[in-house]
Amino acid sequence: MSFQNLTLEIRDRVARLTVNRPEKLNALNRATLQEMEQAFSECSSDPAVGLVILTGSGAKAFIAGADINELAQQTPVEGREYARYGQRLFQRIESLGKPVLAAINGYALGGGCEIALACTLRFAASTARFGQPEVNLGLIPGYGGTQRLARLVGRGKAQELILTGEMIDAAEALRIGLVNQVFPAEELLPKTEAVASIILSRGPLAVRYAMEAIHRGLNMPLEEGLDYEATLFSVLCSSTDMKEGTRAFLEKRKPKFEGR
Repeated sequence: MSFQNLTLEIRDRVARLTVNRPEKLNALNRATLQEMEQAFSECSSDPAVGLVILTGSGAKAFIAGADINELAQQTPVEGREYARYGQRLFQRIESLGKPVLAAINGYALGGGCEIALACTLRFAASTARFGQPEVNLGLIPGYGGTQRLARLVGRGKAQELILTGEMIDAAEALRIGLVNQVFPAEELLPKTEAVASIILSRGPLAVRYAMEAIHRGLNMPLEEGLDYEATLFSVLCSSTDMKEGTRAFLEKRKPKFEGR
């Protein structure tokens, strides 16, 4: 499928999804969100895709937030529906069943920061900037920022970022755990692709179940989370991949996983 506001390229089991509105700093309007919903649906169902890299076009912005022209027109009823739509999409990304790596090449503000929070891993260019500036518009984050940011960096730091609306640089984002690694801008995509290659070399079922155990377990009491982990572990013990992985280790060779 062709898109107006996105580009989607699939190569070597990696889908590179690029938000392509550089003249608007890749801001998220309704049309872009709808295209993202379709693109992630395609990536989820396509057996040729093992992992997604999400980035923005141009050198300035990853995603610089919502489209303010659209946002300014929202009524209370429309505002709730708009927020819930974005939340459902970002939950779809978070639970895609395949890793989604954010390659954050510039401003990640508002909805841009929120979509990065929904990704599996976050890698940033040293020039990237992060923030939840919604209070400057008389609003709060509406795509999950109040929930995911606190879970990722802790309540105190999340409240500081959300209540002040101030931006932080990539070094500070790394320090507080908002991103996993920071690279020079010119190395961001190659380094992200290198991490993608490592993940894709591992057992695909194991990767999927590990993500599921972490994601669902965080919303459970510890004992329930441990029980869920044990259940997924037992399911993997019956898989062809587990048999191949353990056999390859004992035979001192690289495993050839089949995803079953």
